[in-house]
Amino acid sequence: MIAFREIDDADPALTFSPLVRGIEKTFVWIGEHGGIPLTSSKAFERVLVHWAAAEFDWPGHTEADLFAVNKVLNEWDFPPLEILHGLMIAMKLGRHYKGAFRLTKAGQALVGHPGRIFGTVVPFFLYRINHASLSRFDETPILGNWDVFLNVLNVETEDGATGGHLRRVLFGEPEAGPLPRYDDVMGQLYIQVLRPLCWAGLLQQEHGAAGYRFEEAVFMKTPLWRAALRLETDGVARGAARF
Repeated sequence: MIAFREIDDADPALTFSPLVRGIEKTFVWIGEHGGIPLTSSKAFERVLVHWAAAEFDWPGHTEADLFAVNKVLNEWDFPPLEILHGLMIAMKLGRHYKGAFRLTKAGQALVGHPGRIFGTVVPFFLYRINHASLSRFDETPILGNWDVFLNVLNVETEDGATGGHLRRVLFGEPEAGPLPRYDDVMGQLYIQVLRPLCWAGLLQQEHGAAGYRFEEAVFMKTPLWRAALRLETDGVARGAARF
């Protein structure tokens, strides 16, 4: 797997990562309250979920987005928070103890160190999480690997590229038919590759005319991509940017 470069805690590129921002703000809550209260099913209680919806400012899951379809928010109504919770448990950065989520020593060591959070959490999130399991359907992992995806995207998103363009570059043209149909390959490319990179802060997504269509969304590299990654195709990407 491609290694990430170490990022200094003061690097402004870290502000592009919703994942780092969400974990940092969660650590602040825990520091101020001693822990996050849990429901009987071990989910974060609504008081934390409502606070996180306002504080995280997560693209596609802002407070306005979430309350547009929910009167109250449970953890499962805010998917990035639910994933973040599971991620911190899987990495042993926190644990459930006496009805609350509390940081472990490993989690405490990351408090106040956004660069260290990025270097520790993002590789685990990208490389170790089965993103196919986050689909609404029973999907298998998409064909390919992160080395290929990162090197191809390094070139193709230099000046921005639509999801449809990336789908064609990586997997060819979708099957043609007499009627419009959902492109499952495009959907899985988004769920398993493009969305995780956006949540990590390496890519940013701008919606097309139809905001819900992955094919029309435009994906671009953020300054964090350039700060964190050194790839085989860097020379090709720089050349593409000149022409």
